[in-house]
Amino acid sequence: RATLLLSRCLLKMVKGNIIVPEDILSFCCNGLQGSTSSPRAREPGEREEAPGAMASPSPARNPTEVQMSQLVLPCHTNHRGELSTGQLLKWIDTAACLSAERHAGCPCVTASMDDIYFEHTISVGQVVNIKAKVNRAFNSSMEVGIQVSYEDLCSGKHCSICKAYATFVAQGPLGSKVRLKPLTPQTEEEKIEYSIAAERRRMRLVHKDTLKDLLTRSPQETELETRDGSEAVPAERTRVESVELVLPPHANHQGNTFGGQIMAWMENVATIAASRLCHAHPTLRAIEMFHFRGPSQVGDRLVLKAIVNNAFKNRWVPVVGVPSPPSPRPSAPSSLLSGSMEVGVSAEAYGQEMSVSRRHINSAFMTFVVLDQEGHPRTLPLVAPEPGDGERRYREASARKKIRLDRKYVVSCKQSEVPLSVPWDQSNKVYLSYNNVSALKMLVAKANWALAREKEKVRMYTLEEDKFLSFRIEMSVCIPASRAFSLLSNLRRRHEWDSHYVSAELVQKVDDDDMIYHVVSQKLRNENKPQDFVILASRRKPCSKGDPYVVAFRSVTLPTHPARAEFTRGETLCSGFCIWPESEEMSKVAYYNQAMPGYLNYVTTNVAGLSSDICSTFEACEKFLLKNKEDLISRLQDF
Repeated sequence: RATLLLSRCLLKMVKGNIIVPEDILSFCCNGLQGSTSSPRAREPGEREEAPGAMASPSPARNPTEVQMSQLVLPCHTNHRGELSTGQLLKWIDTAACLSAERHAGCPCVTASMDDIYFEHTISVGQVVNIKAKVNRAFNSSMEVGIQVSYEDLCSGKHCSICKAYATFVAQGPLGSKVRLKPLTPQTEEEKIEYSIAAERRRMRLVHKDTLKDLLTRSPQETELETRDGSEAVPAERTRVESVELVLPPHANHQGNTFGGQIMAWMENVATIAASRLCHAHPTLRAIEMFHFRGPSQVGDRLVLKAIVNNAFKNRWVPVVGVPSPPSPRPSAPSSLLSGSMEVGVSAEAYGQEMSVSRRHINSAFMTFVVLDQEGHPRTLPLVAPEPGDGERRYREASARKKIRLDRKYVVSCKQSEVPLSVPWDQSNKVYLSYNNVSALKMLVAKANWALAREKEKVRMYTLEEDKFLSFRIEMSVCIPASRAFSLLSNLRRRHEWDSHYVSAELVQKVDDDDMIYHVVSQKLRNENKPQDFVILASRRKPCSKGDPYVVAFRSVTLPTHPARAEFTRGETLCSGFCIWPESEEMSKVAYYNQAMPGYLNYVTTNVAGLSSDICSTFEACEKFLLKNKEDLISRLQDF
């Protein structure tokens, strides 16, 4: 199928007067006549099997995988007969901990839990199915992926509830950290999760900085609502404080308070605070990152505090890449225009002596809604924060909402659902960088690459998947991987080896790893104007041994660089370089490009992808790398 599609694409190029190398056309014709299958592309470092060798068996089940099934009983439910979210969090944490300990071979503790979005509720008599497995092990911590679904035993219906990522830390004697053994992914899905786990880890580490940056740069977006005399509920009325004594049933097998139990207690007080605002029974829709800052033990007293930070109007909130809907009809008074609320909750621990200072154990932010009989969010009262800390929490809640919406859209959406050129701004810069790199890593981890052409050092592979046609071109070069990474990540030098590349202007240096360029390319055939692109270039050094150097490209939009009459604005969906060290002086350089059928002209002549003559372009790239491999300045200053 890949050969057939490539042939059709190249035929269209010929009709459009686009130069196509004769050996590619020859390959396509010969392949259609006598070839029934194409050889699979070998992964970097993979050995070629000898002719006649037996096919390797299918990968065994992941040894860290844990499956848990729980029948929802009345004791697990709330007043509506639905599974309590606190109980679900206990089960999630238990399954994830068992998976982590399978890999570590020693006790593990929960360090954090990423954002969780609950898609459905679960009723009495239904079965909760939880699957947890380790995605990647770092030095002493590991990421565990958790998938939760429910099963209706009467109808046989299965439905997804949520997907979560938890971070666990392995502990040795007396709480010392344990160095974890590396995890080797087997299946395509496991390779994708393994590769992207490093990006999710990076995103967790910069989350606080993202919030601070948004508050600093965009204070107008987080100002208090303008009051028109309407009645608003003082936030102090929603404040909740409750104490729990940690008993042996609340502890895990290490004697520490069970992380799932702490999360359940936090969910309980948060629900009470939300109920005090709306005078109804709220439904938990999302949890933003649990952070465990320290342990607590049997005999500790846990003080749980919760307060409604903000209630949000039921209006359209700008989300990257989503057009605004028509203006809603004014139907409700301004004091009842809110549809969701954020509750801040924290947990502190102390011993028997009250004089001892409390230890901050955990904190989280939870989003609640109140549903009507049709399951739609009801309007809610506005919140009047108290001066000082209350106003700070109010503004931070507004900033978190914008970040949460951007993160959910950019990170959680399928690639086909995200526009080619997504608006870039300070609030979503971390998540666009994540999406840029993870999209390339997902493409790299794909199986079923078919060898389409091989000439001397250059090998070309194709991959047909859904409506995308992807290309991979690779070669081995006598240059250290770090130097190739430095040279290829600098788009301002691309014109030195790519004849279709005219110029690149550095528009904005986001940080040391992300740059935005305005790129101008040569005119396409049958076009009167050259193309231009606004490209986000994101680069990553290896997280651990065996990882490649990564340079990823994707299109973004900037208000300072709109489309101009003298150019034809082009777009790139997913492209970039991966560089694997083969030795101290040898590297495998691979270029990837994913294109939709409507962008085949761009694929053949774009600045961030293939040129019309693949071999000559990559040979020029090799000469460029060899010529500049001794240039020490490039390693320090080029990017």
